[in-house]
Amino acid sequence: MRQTDELTSASLVELAVLRLTREILGGGTEPGERLVEEQLTKRFGISRAPLREALRLLAQQGLVEHMPRRGVRVAVLSDADIRDLYAVRDVLERHAVTTTPPDADLGGIAAALKAMQEADERGDQFDVATAHREFHVAVVALAGNRQLAIVHESVLVKIQLYMALNLRREAEVARPHDGVHRHERLFDVVASRDPEAVLAALAEHGARSYIDGE
Repeated sequence: MRQTDELTSASLVELAVLRLTREILGGGTEPGERLVEEQLTKRFGISRAPLREALRLLAQQGLVEHMPRRGVRVAVLSDADIRDLYAVRDVLERHAVTTTPPDADLGGIAAALKAMQEADERGDQFDVATAHREFHVAVVALAGNRQLAIVHESVLVKIQLYMALNLRREAEVARPHDGVHRHERLFDVVASRDPEAVLAALAEHGARSYIDGE
């Protein structure tokens, strides 16, 4: 294969990954929904090879799963898995808060919050979900513990679909912009540099209230 052909193939894979990710996290599909290759190749205007590579990459991210002899579907986690993963995320975030130095740079959290506010104003659920995830990544990054950040991000990858689903359901039943306001309040508490106040705010954050009714 010539280099130009390889570049073209790579760009088609990237395009398919981006479009599928946006659909899945932006509300275009639901957990368990089947993804039909023939339909996707027609919609995206690509062949099966780059589509299958895109689906393989998305499976690594935990967004889709391959079912033997039944094709591919949007990933599904059991209620127990969701509870366990959120519990692990909460433990990691609490540890990060208690080990964050008092002079930690809040720029990452501020940038994520601004992105969330702008996406919310546009009504772009995919960008809202992305900024929401980046906000939590930035909270943990304050601790300056690289290994903690790596483990935390691996957990977020596994539950990113359900984090996005939670935000969409909140937007349907709560007052407009409630999700953003929750994160604005959380940012203010983090900016106060009071670890106990941050821990209390995280406990009340409502991370999955609209998934399991808590």
